[in-house]
Amino acid sequence: MRFEELAGVSRAVAATPARNAKIDLLAAALRSLAGSGDERTVAAGAGYLSGELRQRQTGVGYASLRDLPPPAAEASLSVADVDLAFERMAGLSGKGSQAARRAEVAALFGAATAAERQMLIGLLSGELRQGAQAGLLADALARAAGLPATAVRRALLLAGDLKTVAADALLGGEAALAAYRLTVGRPLAPMLASSAPNATEALAATGTPAAADIKIDGVRIQVHRDGPAVSVFSRSLDDITARVPGVVAAVAALDVAAIVLDGEAVGVDPASGRAIPFQETSSRAARRDGVAVLAPFFFDILHLDGVDLLDEPAGRRWAALERVVPGPLRVGRTMLTTPEEAEQAFARAVAKGHEGLVIKSAAAPYDVGRRGAAWVKVKPRHTLDLVVLAVEWGHGRRRGWLSNLHLGARDPATGGFVMLGKTFKGMTDEMLRWQTEKLRSLAVEESEWVVRVRPELVVEVAFDGVQTSPRYPGGVALRFARVLRYREDKRPEEADTIDAVRAIHKGAA
Repeated sequence: MRFEELAGVSRAVAATPARNAKIDLLAAALRSLAGSGDERTVAAGAGYLSGELRQRQTGVGYASLRDLPPPAAEASLSVADVDLAFERMAGLSGKGSQAARRAEVAALFGAATAAERQMLIGLLSGELRQGAQAGLLADALARAAGLPATAVRRALLLAGDLKTVAADALLGGEAALAAYRLTVGRPLAPMLASSAPNATEALAATGTPAAADIKIDGVRIQVHRDGPAVSVFSRSLDDITARVPGVVAAVAALDVAAIVLDGEAVGVDPASGRAIPFQETSSRAARRDGVAVLAPFFFDILHLDGVDLLDEPAGRRWAALERVVPGPLRVGRTMLTTPEEAEQAFARAVAKGHEGLVIKSAAAPYDVGRRGAAWVKVKPRHTLDLVVLAVEWGHGRRRGWLSNLHLGARDPATGGFVMLGKTFKGMTDEMLRWQTEKLRSLAVEESEWVVRVRPELVVEVAFDGVQTSPRYPGGVALRFARVLRYREDKRPEEADTIDAVRAIHKGAA
């Protein structure tokens, strides 16, 4: 398939507001990709339609796109040509790699037309906002392949990779998708929680019986053990095994042959034995130049000794967890049957300094990768996970640091972000130093006053309420927003939506 055709589909999808029309456009493009019969073309093309590259890193930054040769007059690139070019860029390292990568960029962009270059820049910058998110692509893939949407979604969630599932669905059909299983050692998208303003409403959503799990201020982990081999994965499915030896040792000591566990890891101060703040826990888990002192606390089990437990009711999974994981390695849990018990459990959790509760249905299966009513989190304050869209240079004591954050909520309708306001509150000097370095690495445009960045960094903010505001495009703004912590363990597509913000505003009206 020609890359020019794919770029045209991307523009058409971005210009089409209706969801069903978007799906039709994407399904037609996926069928064209499948017509090539080439796995590389299908996987790469499906990724491009969702704004993703097959390669996790290409080494190409914004600066590399400044001095480009003139665009080509006529289109000549295929989807496979583009993927091979990105593959060569990603494979470069060592002495001379920067010059070689610049040459690869120049060759690719020199062969691309002006329209194709727009898509290439969007893919490399992570800003291809065309409204074709994973859920939309899953429906389009089902339509293109003539398969049940449930089969495609299930395979997508178990594999955690749209590109692989697209190639299997379009080239292998339903039999290929039916072969997807939980594979010990291969991470799967974690189940997620929705939010409620109080414990009573959370329990109404989950139904009874339910459990109230202490909400720990840690980083999400998924641990796989197959015999003596233990692997630990982050929320974003990155392998962090080498960085969390304490977690590995704890799971290696369990009396099991094979197990998959879901939980949280909390940083522990070696001197005092006390838990450390999330920001430090997160940075320890993320760093590559050493190991982190992290203690695990598990709340679910997905596989045990050859038996998958994903589809079992939560109550049965919890019973299995209690049999094989000792109490000190499990998250604190209280069973609930009434709203009064839920409110009492929440009050106890907050009084002990915890973030709150996650109330969970005892009847629900483990809904891989989904955020629904089976798990509902309750916190004692308004908080949102938002995306940094830009940042302003500080003044006075903060001169030389990037300080005032422009905050955006995710817009599911467009695939973009809606600005909700700015904040410079809640930041320590250490945070200011860190965010200055981090945000400059994400910069796409800098001026004397403001730096516009790729919308990749998620930040958790607390706020006092939501107010009507004609100043911002969403019509609402946060009141007294303040930074709590950065969430490097979350992707921008996991940020809270503008719909959630409007719901808070409506509830307060």
